[in-house]
Amino acid sequence: MELLALKNRMALAERGHKLLREKRDSLIMEFFNAIAEIKEAREKVDTTLNEAFSALTQAKMLMGPSRVVEFAYASGARAELTISTRSMMGVRVPVLSVEQENPELAYSLPDSSAKLDVMSSKFREALATIVRLAEIESTVKRLALEIERTKRRVSALETVVIPRLDATARFIKLALEEREREDFYRIKMVKERLKK
Repeated sequence: MELLALKNRMALAERGHKLLREKRDSLIMEFFNAIAEIKEAREKVDTTLNEAFSALTQAKMLMGPSRVVEFAYASGARAELTISTRSMMGVRVPVLSVEQENPELAYSLPDSSAKLDVMSSKFREALATIVRLAEIESTVKRLALEIERTKRRVSALETVVIPRLDATARFIKLALEEREREDFYRIKMVKERLKK
């Protein structure tokens, strides 16, 4: 009975090992896809921030730094970050979205420059790209942790659990074979005594 139970546990361990290997491989594929996205997202963040700060510099040159700061405080621009999660191969990864209010013009058009509007839109775009980059980087970190956990489980099954179950099953088989030989010998001895 113990041998049958061990065989069932062995089959379950091997099935689990196969599933964990497949999960690990899928997670690694998702991880490398996210790494490729990080590179693109970082480049986009760099370009949008460069454009935004360039527009800020131009607005400061045309209007003066104090006027730009004054208009920035007067604008009352707000952004709201929404955080939710989704499951990727059993790993909860964040989904970030930012909603930015387009405020009414809090300044008069003759007092300002068109560069102020350009600067404002560039910084809104930069904020959206930064949030996207944060989402991807957080996903990569969580995937890396799950890959490490899954690797440890696969390794434990390969090097400890399955070999231990196999060795125990072999030991039980040998014990049963030894008992069978002893019983065969006993039966043979009993038959010989009965003949005498």
